Amino acid sequence: MDSCIFCKIANHEIPGKIIYEDDICMAFLDLSQTTDGHTLVIPKKHFAHILEVDSQTLAHMMEVVQKVALQIEKQLHAKGFNVLTNMNEIAGQTVHHFHIHIIPRYSDQDGYQAHYQDRSQDVNLDDIYHKITGLK
Repeated sequence: MDSCIFCKIANHEIPGKIIYEDDICMAFLDLSQTTDGHTLVIPKKHFAHILEVDSQTLAHMMEVVQKVALQIEKQLHAKGFNVLTNMNEIAGQTVHHFHIHIIPRYSDQDGYQAHYQDRSQDVNLDDIYHKITGLK
């Protein structure tokens, strides 16, 4: 993917603030810095999203997420983290190269908000369960 910005960073064609790198993946500071230390972990091989990534790469990346989060916790004194990935535009993915966000949290007033609407009164869990599993 010649035009993929994350491939260019992975190939060292353009600079990035890389804080971890091995043969499989790398972690670098997100330009947007939602909170201080906001880091992206990407595979060096191009995958558009999580459903394309092989299980070995994905498992390794999660080990790297843990290692980098521990480093951020220690060095920046983060009190918690949001770890997430977005898949496709509907979910907010803007760069179509699989990546995992590590968003350090410092307080409930640090500028990042993740809101989940409680729809428990409006959904039928049995119906959803049956659709997903195919079980009756």
